[in-house]
Amino acid sequence: MAEWTSTVGTGQLARLLNSQDGYGRAPGARKVPAYRALADGVRLLVLEGRVPVGARLPAERELAGALAVSRTTVAAAFDALRGEGFLESRRGAGSWTSVPAGRPLPARGLEPLPPEAVGSMIDLGCAALPAPEPWLTRACQAALAELPPAAATHGDFPAGLPALRRALADRYTARGVPTMPEQIMVTTGAMGAMAALCRMFAAGERVAVEHPSYANVLQLMRDTGARLVPVAMTEGADGAPRWDLPAWRRTFAEAAPRMAYVVADFHNPTGALADEEHRRALVAAARSAGVTLVVDETMVDLALDEEVERGMPRPMSAFDHGGAGVITVGSASKSIWAGMRIGWVRAAPEVIRGLISRRAYADLGSPVLEQLAVTWLLTSGGWREAVAQRREEIRASRTDLVRALRERLPDWEFTVPPGGLTLWVRTGGLSGSRIAEAGERCGVRLPSGPRFGVDGAFEGYVRLPFTVRGPVADEAAARLARAAETVAHHGAPQQDLPAGYTS
Repeated sequence: MAEWTSTVGTGQLARLLNSQDGYGRAPGARKVPAYRALADGVRLLVLEGRVPVGARLPAERELAGALAVSRTTVAAAFDALRGEGFLESRRGAGSWTSVPAGRPLPARGLEPLPPEAVGSMIDLGCAALPAPEPWLTRACQAALAELPPAAATHGDFPAGLPALRRALADRYTARGVPTMPEQIMVTTGAMGAMAALCRMFAAGERVAVEHPSYANVLQLMRDTGARLVPVAMTEGADGAPRWDLPAWRRTFAEAAPRMAYVVADFHNPTGALADEEHRRALVAAARSAGVTLVVDETMVDLALDEEVERGMPRPMSAFDHGGAGVITVGSASKSIWAGMRIGWVRAAPEVIRGLISRRAYADLGSPVLEQLAVTWLLTSGGWREAVAQRREEIRASRTDLVRALRERLPDWEFTVPPGGLTLWVRTGGLSGSRIAEAGERCGVRLPSGPRFGVDGAFEGYVRLPFTVRGPVADEAAARLARAAETVAHHGAPQQDLPAGYTS
């Protein structure tokens, strides 16, 4: 790590440390010297993503005063962290968090198993469901009927079919964000949209991201050459994840990222929903700092609690009064079906023109037949009916999975999200990476927490999707319990795990 990219205030770090049981020691763990407990606490905060890698820490004297310990204790803790690779220092620049060189980290994102390879394996790696029928079939039949005029052309529509661009613009307008078709570009899924935006804004630049965040987008940004600046989520009074607005403002001011990526609607992986106050403040902070704010709305349709569905906050682009600072990404993948690879970007017309001009070097355009199918869904009422069906399926899966986990794994902690497709689970002091490894042998596949973090954070977490129901949910929880028991009783000690984690 060559530099620090954000700071952690003295009071903030003290609060985070004091929220732990004995500075990160597991309940009932043996007593250790005060400096060791402090070092373990800071290391755990880094691994859980609550203090980002590259965050500048307070001066030793300030932290000692806030924690009511001697400066010698803090100095010894910092020395221990430097020796373990979790802290770097430079005279005149202070100390900032790091991770040990060579520490094994998840290298890729989330790759779904091919259907023919699943067999008896319960696949919890992919947050996607089968298509809602009969709506997919009806949409495809309608698309075939509308195909002849498009088939008489060359078939390349870099901006997307005009009818679909109009339908998407009308959808945004109905949500309270007046939009013209010229502000829409149709893409090959949301990942196609993000790839285009990363090429335009992120290559070689700093990008601020929520921490945790969506694994595949994090990897896409890394592959583009972006330098990720994580901004940790915080907890509200109810324990639910929230956006830490002071931390975002500090990051914008100190790291000066070119772009920020947020999932405000049923955040992946935590399922959190940003309220209007957070949306307005985040947009204002980005605008003030000159940061392009990319908002991922792929989960926006998946409100599961009725009161949330009735009172959904306005889109973040509704607070972008200049119209140039917020770019929105959407997709049919989560609302309808992942096999329907249609996504879109909503942005200022000049941004859309820039994206279109670059598309000749990428994929030229998105499949016409799928665009016609999405157009029919949006204009016929089929989208609304399909989404209602999808919500019922996910709601039932959420109920069954939560019940099964609480019965089989009562030590695992989570907040039931108001929507989305995923549950972010703290694994009771066990290594999420080891659980994922043992899970494969027990017949359940799942992603560990570090896939959703930067530089190895979130070792004590796993992500579970709402994709199994009834007896399958029960069996998935039973297999997870067997994997957890294997890790708790048979895992070998690992030097890269902090005190409080069992390998």
